[in-house]
Amino acid sequence: MSTNTAHQMPADTGATYVVPGFGAKESFPIPTDLLIGDNWVAGSGEGRIEVLNPATGAVLTSIADATVADGMAAVDAAQAAAASWAATPPRARAVILQRCFHAMVEHADWLAQLISLENGKALPDARSEVMYAAEFFRWYAEEAVRINGDIGIAPAGGNRIMVQYQPIGISLLITPWNFPAAMATRKIAPALAAGCTCILKPAEETPLTALAVGEILRRAGVPAGTVNIINTSDPASVCSAILRDRRVRKLSFTGSTEVGRILLREASYNIINSSMELGGNAPFLVLDDADLDAAIDGAMIAKMRNAGEACTAANRFYVQEGIYPAFVDRLVEKMGALKLGAGTDAATQCGAMINGAAIDKIEMLVSDAVGKGARVRLGGKTPAGEGFFYPPSVLDEVPLNADLLREEIFGPVAAVVPFKDIEDAVRMANDTEYGLAAYVYTENMKLGLQLAERLEYGMVALNRGLVSDPAAPFGGVKQSGLGREGAHHGLLEFTEAKYIAVNW
Repeated sequence: MSTNTAHQMPADTGATYVVPGFGAKESFPIPTDLLIGDNWVAGSGEGRIEVLNPATGAVLTSIADATVADGMAAVDAAQAAAASWAATPPRARAVILQRCFHAMVEHADWLAQLISLENGKALPDARSEVMYAAEFFRWYAEEAVRINGDIGIAPAGGNRIMVQYQPIGISLLITPWNFPAAMATRKIAPALAAGCTCILKPAEETPLTALAVGEILRRAGVPAGTVNIINTSDPASVCSAILRDRRVRKLSFTGSTEVGRILLREASYNIINSSMELGGNAPFLVLDDADLDAAIDGAMIAKMRNAGEACTAANRFYVQEGIYPAFVDRLVEKMGALKLGAGTDAATQCGAMINGAAIDKIEMLVSDAVGKGARVRLGGKTPAGEGFFYPPSVLDEVPLNADLLREEIFGPVAAVVPFKDIEDAVRMANDTEYGLAAYVYTENMKLGLQLAERLEYGMVALNRGLVSDPAAPFGGVKQSGLGREGAHHGLLEFTEAKYIAVNW
């Protein structure tokens, strides 16, 4: 396999989109067709999908709309590349993944601009996402050479037990709109590191970033057919057809719990190995002895990263009575200082929501909470004008029967609830079907660790407002998912353990 670092844009790129403000010398036109094998193709669909700028509602461009036939063509391409990629030495795979990392870092500026354009998030958040996304390639370049098996003696002494890990096979990767680069690379990188070929189906709202990443990977030397990308306005039919093809052996999905249930049913027909990173409803516990400055800084990260459009976002703030008034006042002050605006504006700190449906849901949840007795301390009303904007908002004294505490709001709204007894806080924090991430602030490390063990969540941030790290196992319990992404755990999700009984 070639390890040549010079890769020119192929002549078959087809329809493209250019990021405003970045000419051909600074970047390259972004494909807007389907990546199947080594070709960008228009596909067999007659129509195209419009991609909107959430800050204005204007159309940025349109992309190819894949049909079931295109999905099957992507499976064919992944199958054609599967054997050679699985047989590629781990070091050779690692070299290619390292090139992918460096290529993404090289193109970080215009990738961030692109993310802001199609997602609406503020540029600082977009830049952070690009670097986070790139890091998965570096991490899994290092992990690719560490797919270690093990060997032992059977307890009865009759034979040796040898275990090795092999690529699981063709993988369908389905990603959401809120982190269009990071959710793609968090799946692609371990799949490639493990020796699997894959088909990426990005969200219809933010496909351009995934397509740009696809072209970057081609230039970095990822072999034809190893990564295929299809966009479709009919994901139910296309994904169902792919999952019912017996050549496909893995499903990795990030999105809502409701869609996750549907996909699990589809995966059941062929007993496809499934990883699910689903919804969240993260509690943020602040105890009386917490460092107030640190708790507020952590709250701003946990709540306002990506303007609250994150599955790990702090939705429910449970604050002990002694520190409650000061915490709410400081949170209102910090949230109120954020500048709302188009993500591509360098001064913006809180960008647009993804679409009108997101605004409708936020308005409904805020209205319900206020109707049941919550106080609006900041924001709480959709501003007039173009685009899909909602201001940073704080509601306190939120009653326990408010829908705002039961549902994932996915927006810049903080719901604050006082508590007296720590046992009540734990009970309220665990009173949800979700179990992705939780946050705890206390200066008592012993108590903090005890709480971390009692909270029914896959991830707990203790005196930190950020949990995500490529080197850490990301995932939830209960209705928040199956399996883990990141760390060595994420690599093993794309392998099968094979046991060989042997005598010598």
